[in-house]
Amino acid sequence: MPRRTLISAIAVAALTAPLAVSVTSGTAAAAPRPPRTPVTDFNHDGYADLAVAAPHGTVDGVEKAGYLSLVYGTASGPGTERHQRISRATPGVPGELRGTYAFGAQTLPADLDGDSYTDLLVTGGDDHGNRATVLWGSKDGLTGKDTVLPHDYSEFATGDFNGDGKRDLVVNDTPSDDPDVSGMTIQYGPFTRVGKPAAKDTITTGDGPSGLARFITGDLTGDGVDDIVTTHGFEEMTHDARFWKGGRSGVGHAYKALGTAYSGTVGDVDGDGYGDLITRDIGSVTEVIDSAPGSITIQYGSSAGPTDARKKVITQATAGVPGTGEENDAFGASLSAGDVNGDGRAEVAVGVPGESLGASTGTGAVVLLKGASKADGGMTGKGAVAYHQSTAGVPGVSETGDDFGRQVRLTDLDKDGKADLTATAPGEDGTYTDSGALWNLYGSASGLTTAGAGTLAPVKLGDPEKDAEFGLLLGS
Repeated sequence: MPRRTLISAIAVAALTAPLAVSVTSGTAAAAPRPPRTPVTDFNHDGYADLAVAAPHGTVDGVEKAGYLSLVYGTASGPGTERHQRISRATPGVPGELRGTYAFGAQTLPADLDGDSYTDLLVTGGDDHGNRATVLWGSKDGLTGKDTVLPHDYSEFATGDFNGDGKRDLVVNDTPSDDPDVSGMTIQYGPFTRVGKPAAKDTITTGDGPSGLARFITGDLTGDGVDDIVTTHGFEEMTHDARFWKGGRSGVGHAYKALGTAYSGTVGDVDGDGYGDLITRDIGSVTEVIDSAPGSITIQYGSSAGPTDARKKVITQATAGVPGTGEENDAFGASLSAGDVNGDGRAEVAVGVPGESLGASTGTGAVVLLKGASKADGGMTGKGAVAYHQSTAGVPGVSETGDDFGRQVRLTDLDKDGKADLTATAPGEDGTYTDSGALWNLYGSASGLTTAGAGTLAPVKLGDPEKDAEFGLLLGS
């Protein structure tokens, strides 16, 4: 299955919409708290780990069976010192190796059972349908001693939606058999090892043509509790996103309508303590997701959630943003927020996997947008920097179809208090075409630096290369 077909296929499940109602903001905290995302640490050694999916990889001679490559962190960042490969062939993982299953089609890290070890949810159709398999963390890393969660769903996300310090799971699943009655179920942690949550609540989004496409989670109100933003569409049309406020008693059943959005991330880009919503807006038509030049929208957080005050749209035509917006650039295909220079304001990494460099097409790039205070106008294109394989100090060579920037993550890989960039290029060629690779660039007081930049690929890790598209998805 082509890269873009797989990405599109795992995004949409049919849901429907009620009339919009207003959301009550509740009592604002005395001082807003910026959003926090737990570090992905499968073995709880204090260093961030990476879960890299190669959903088309060949395993034991079975083409396109798919595998996950786990790269464990060290004081100098993730490397080859500790590595693990998990697939349907791993003892304890259910299902058989089949070329149509694409193990790792979705991955999501979260400490579901509250034991301080990050666990990993994995999908990729198998004998259990669309049920997610949980690989449990331990002092030795992830294990094949798994649990298959009891419901089918195609989209899920985690957060702490009731502020109790435990990770919760939201899925696009409801108990109704009526295909016109749809919604989401929040499963509150901690979970038992048989997949049972401490509590759960179903929110019906109503009837009508508005399928739920994705979840964006994070604290947008500064109260220390994560909120949910749902994006919606039906067939090839995009509908308004919706904001659902989390609280000490859980997620409220009233929502606030936002503008159209496809996917996104949360980060405090102006340093005011409120998480801000950064979304990819692909317009009203989703039929060919990556065909447009691309656009992202910033809606600043408040005690009542995202607002249109100071709302800003950024493209490659924005002053200061490197490059030129062209068809198929897909500016915003992946988004991640994190404080790269330690100044208390989050930067935003923007994947531009279709960016062309010179005569080479689809080589890809990552644009880093710089956080800025309210007094400075918030995030603009000022100070933005582009990174790609033609950037001095970045290993490799830019080539046609590399797809650099297909996935981006900003997370502190070396535990120095500054976010580092992981960027993938599933179209990078190794011994085989499209074997894939990833790059790590490290944060510093002056921003991202290419000094010490490293790259990892299947051949370095001893993973299968053929058709792997290593890094097509990144679960860290």
